Parts: sequence; structure tokens; C-alpha cells
Amino acid sequence: MSLIAKESAGGLKQAPANETADPAETAIPGVPAPAHETPFIVIEPKKSWALVNPADLWNFRELLYFLTWRDIKVRYKQTLLGVAWVVVQPLATMLVFTLLFGRLAGLEERTGGIPYAIFAFAGLLPWTFFAGAVNAGGNSLVNNSNLLTKVYFPRVIVPVAAAGALLVDFLLSAVFLAGLMVYYGVPPSWKLLMLPVLAALTALLAVATGTLLAALNVKYRDIRHALPFLLQMWMFGSPVIYPTTMVPEPWRRLLTLNPMSGIIEGFRASLFESYSFDGRALAAAVVVTLALVAAAAHTFRRMEKEFADIV
Repeated sequence: MSLIAKESAGGLKQAPANETADPAETAIPGVPAPAHETPFIVIEPKKSWALVNPADLWNFRELLYFLTWRDIKVRYKQTLLGVAWVVVQPLATMLVFTLLFGRLAGLEERTGGIPYAIFAFAGLLPWTFFAGAVNAGGNSLVNNSNLLTKVYFPRVIVPVAAAGALLVDFLLSAVFLAGLMVYYGVPPSWKLLMLPVLAALTALLAVATGTLLAALNVKYRDIRHALPFLLQMWMFGSPVIYPTTMVPEPWRRLLTLNPMSGIIEGFRASLFESYSFDGRALAAAVVVTLALVAAAAHTFRRMEKEFADIV
């Protein structure tokens, strides 16, 4: 509500704008009194640690939908294979990993009786989604600079839409993994009920990381060049191509600080009966993810007012 400052014996007190100010109290010697007081309107940003305001997403839900659908169409527009690239990329990576690490490096004997092809694809499923969402989200604000400078909307919608477009790829890859399990005769586990929870945790981690990098990328364009290298190093620090059981115990504790380590192993535990959940790694993944959400929300809201000026 708009407020007018009214002087009193105790200093300044705030009065509603619709109250009429006493001319005797506000008169200045030698200056004619105005016919009426003009209310002051102050607009301040909301102070919140929430990364995504559900009310903003609901009010701008149509914009979120069209940005997500646009990213999906642009990704496979004018391509020969079209949406088949969703499966071709992780499938080709799985074949390379199976040949180099499963056969030549002998890791197939360390997977607990699970064929290495399925073992690798189960790790690539969450990792491919995470890496793609972080890469798209980190570059989303810069790639949509023309939109940021023309109209107001909650800027966080841009990296959220970039991550949401990758959910289609994730679901199609999950269907392909189910086909691989049928082909290799690997029965599903009752722990499949944990998959939606782990998928939601992966999406939250990807949105938080992508949003943080998107805000930094607007001001520091080095992020665009460093991001592919960062994701590549992050993949080797995650148990995508190797089981955590082959990592020495001191290094395994350090590996739990990587949230994708607990998530990837959690995916395998949900899919394969012979695997069990690592509670310590999953708890660390949740804690680190929430910390990244807080850091992303603080950084994004602090830098958001400068986006249109420096993008």
C-alpha cells in the first residue's frame, strides 16, 4: 500500500496514502501549500530464498510452455534422424564404453553380474539428462538476450524451460533402457518406485546448477567456454563408467561429495536387484543439491536486475 510520511513528535511515522495530510503540519514558510498531496509508490523486489516461485511459474505458465516447446523443436529441426538422436547419442557412447572399459579394461567383471552395456546405460541415463540440462541452462540467458531486453517476465523461467526440454529426451532414453533390460534378460526390481524421486532430484540439481551458471555467464562469458570442460571432468568424477566399489575407501568418501555419484548409484540400485542403496551417498546428494539451490537463488536474484543492461 502506498504510504505518506507524516511528521510527529516522535519523528517520522507512516500514514496511509488515502489519509488527508494536515496543511498546517506540512506547510513550509514562503512556499504555497499544494492543493493535494501526491502519494509515494515504492516498488521493491521480493526477498526470497526460493529458486523458483511457484506463483510466478503459474502466472507465466504459457510462456514456460512455449519456451520449452520451442527448445524441443529447435533441437531436432532440419535433422535427418530427428528425435532418434535422443537414443543414438547415449547408445553410441554406451557402445564405446562397453568396448573400451567393459571388454579391454575388464570392468565387466566388476559390475555384480550385470551386463556392462546395461550398467553403462543406466549411468548414462541420469548423466546425459543432467549434463544436457546444465549446458542448455547455463547458456540460456545469453542465447535469449533479445527476449530479456524487450519484455518483463521472471528471468528464472528461461533456464527452467531449457532444463524442461531435456525431460523428453530423458523419458525416451528410459524407454530404450527398459528395452535393453528385456533384451539382456535383466528383471526389473521392486525398487523402481524410487526412480521418480531420483529423477526429480536430478532435475532439481540440474536446474540449480544451470541457473547459477546462467547468472554468472551473463557477466563472465568465460563460463560458455569452460562449461564443456567442466562437465567432462565432472563425468569422470562420477561413477558413469565404473562402479564405486572399485574406488578405494578414502577416495570413495570424497566421491560422495559429488551429488551425481549418489544419484547414479541410486538409479542402478532402483533398476537392479543385486544393487543396494547407499544411504550416505544419497543423503550427501540431497544436502549438496539444497545448498546449490540456495546459492543459485541468492546469486540469481542479486544479479537479475543487471541482466538487461549487460547481456
